[in-house]
Amino acid sequence: MILLLKNLGVKVDKIKEGTFTFQADDLNLKYLESALFKEEGRGLRGSIMIVGPLLARFGKGYIPKPGGDKIGRRRLDTHFEGFINLGAKFRYNREDYFYGVEAEKLKGADMLLDEASVTGTANIVMAAVLAEGKTTIYNAACEPYLQQLCKMLNRMGAKISGVGSNLLTIEGVDHLGGTEHTMLPDMIEIGSWIGLAAMTKSELTIKNVSWDDLGQIPRCIQKTGNYFRKTWR
Repeated sequence: MILLLKNLGVKVDKIKEGTFTFQADDLNLKYLESALFKEEGRGLRGSIMIVGPLLARFGKGYIPKPGGDKIGRRRLDTHFEGFINLGAKFRYNREDYFYGVEAEKLKGADMLLDEASVTGTANIVMAAVLAEGKTTIYNAACEPYLQQLCKMLNRMGAKISGVGSNLLTIEGVDHLGGTEHTMLPDMIEIGSWIGLAAMTKSELTIKNVSWDDLGQIPRCIQKTGNYFRKTWR
């Protein structure tokens, strides 16, 4: 993903291990229609996440059919239906498996997502924060991943309410600014370790856990008779 952003023109500096700065003030939009982008973009599932921000900022966003993990059908309908609701036009090139959305001006809308997709909700939110007017998203995803994105966008100047619920309300703004953000630890990875301790009846210490963002994981495990001890250091 960082390579993709660099080739798009984002200035990326590695400050230290795990800490980066990103400055996107001079992007090369021609890259989006290049053969190199079609090759690199299909190499990872996460490439779809650049479409919403590009659409909001430049009125167009393109992506080849994303690759990545093959764990079953991973449709993109929710993403593009959300963009269409905001006023974008959708096009698809069957020969190159290349998707595109374009809009002169995005406008807020009421929408009910056909599935509570985390990445779909995130992409729509990133487009809607710069749309004109008010957007309401029903059946929105509410996982910690989505919550941290909304909180970060609010620090950047967005106006998102309902964070943590299945109904998001977004008041469009004219522009966003920069911010600092610390990524949440991976709750699925943490849940896997918790499950391992439960299955083996072992005591396991997991460091750097954002307890308040683990959602239902601790509660469900506790129902099986397992015990947690929280320690702050």
